Amino acid sequence: MTATTLMVQGTTSDAGKSTLVAGLCRVLARRGLQVAPFKPQNMALNSAVTVDGGEIGRAQAVQAQACGLAPHTDMNPVLLKPNSDTGAQVIIHGRAVANMEAAFYHDYKRVAMTAVLESHARLCRQYQAVIVEGAGSPAEINLRDRDIANMGFAEAVDCPVILIADIDRGGVFAHLVGTLELLSESERDRVAGFVINRFRGDIALLQSGLDWLEARTGKPVLGVLPYLHGLHLEAEDALPREAQPKPAASFRVQVPALPHISNHTDFDPLRLHPRIEFEYIGPGATPGPADLIVLPGSKSVRSDLAWLRDQGWEAHIRRHLRYGGKLIGVCGGYQMLGNRLHDPHGVEGAPGSCDGLGLLALETRLEPHKQLRNVAGVLALDGTPVRGYEIHAGVTEGAALTRPALKLEQGPDGAVSEDGQVMGTYLHGLFDSSVACDSLLCWAGLMDAATPDYDALREAGIDRLADTLEQHLDLAAIDRLLGLD
Repeated sequence: MTATTLMVQGTTSDAGKSTLVAGLCRVLARRGLQVAPFKPQNMALNSAVTVDGGEIGRAQAVQAQACGLAPHTDMNPVLLKPNSDTGAQVIIHGRAVANMEAAFYHDYKRVAMTAVLESHARLCRQYQAVIVEGAGSPAEINLRDRDIANMGFAEAVDCPVILIADIDRGGVFAHLVGTLELLSESERDRVAGFVINRFRGDIALLQSGLDWLEARTGKPVLGVLPYLHGLHLEAEDALPREAQPKPAASFRVQVPALPHISNHTDFDPLRLHPRIEFEYIGPGATPGPADLIVLPGSKSVRSDLAWLRDQGWEAHIRRHLRYGGKLIGVCGGYQMLGNRLHDPHGVEGAPGSCDGLGLLALETRLEPHKQLRNVAGVLALDGTPVRGYEIHAGVTEGAALTRPALKLEQGPDGAVSEDGQVMGTYLHGLFDSSVACDSLLCWAGLMDAATPDYDALREAGIDRLADTLEQHLDLAAIDRLLGLD
């Protein structure tokens, strides 16, 4: 079997590339086509564990779900996880190979491109169609040399490109025309058409602009997608932009928006819960009273712990606990709860150690080898089933582990404080199961939580997106580009 490849590139980050790819994957899968998602290079701190035991960007896991597939490392062969302003952990075919500064990675792109083309070729042999997501914008001049994420990849595999732009940002025609102007002639020829995303209003008032755009560029507008209020798809990286109106919310949950927050999709079931007033607390904000505080994962735990202290969170947490509030730490947040944190190998920065928050009697040592696995078990609180995944480099030891938070098939995980107010775990996806979320919220003080079915909500979001594409996108043109007509 040989697949046909179609690539979606954007005029900016967050233009809607991930969303369009997920929607196209579901539309094609509905027809019974064997389709797979692909992103050559992703830079994101939201990731997922794959069926082959590796790590890829969260957006590609969502796109795999849209295809009815288990996520695989070939769907995102290069993942960059920033751990500073100038450096990132480089993950190739699901495995961390090194921490690299940006200049060094630029030279390493030749190696990364080999991995990208190997993965794409394997997918092409297995599927009828491969829908590819670009990264950022193809018009970032400083990144054009040795590009593997946008036109460099498209040119290498000779595939057509759809260019998507977000009209809600303003300047959509400048974004589209300006992007084309900054491409080479062969790259411009490769752009098969435009999609305008997040439109609100009367389409008739936009028509003159669409006519001008097609006349100016000689390329068709393949669709104008409406702004889908309340659409939920797990985010590639950025924290959610829209607040959820909650008339019945009475239970307050706070999560500090750490500079290197990772896998914040862990908290989507809480953020979307109709009875929870959920808040990410950013820099400079003063957190008010809460019922539950959750310390999230982090790609740079010692650095983010120092940020927490600088922002006054240590005093806020201790006051929260004195007044009877509950506290959960997930992954990096769990490591922060201990007495000490050691990074002797410089896994997340300069080698060294620091004091933790001292709320659990344990210490963590970061090791170069990362634990990657999908897991299942029960909550130690009451035996409620729980499932999720682990992505961490920490080895945690200490007396607190005699009171585990979870009992997994692989063994005990995490810890609960002697007074029962503080819980830590390495499990991502802790709240995804409705029954587990109900149990944890009950422990934290919210009785009869009646947590909505998060799996069903995710499926409904993908289906709603596919329905929208079937109504507003020129799917006949998409079929022609994929050779399916």
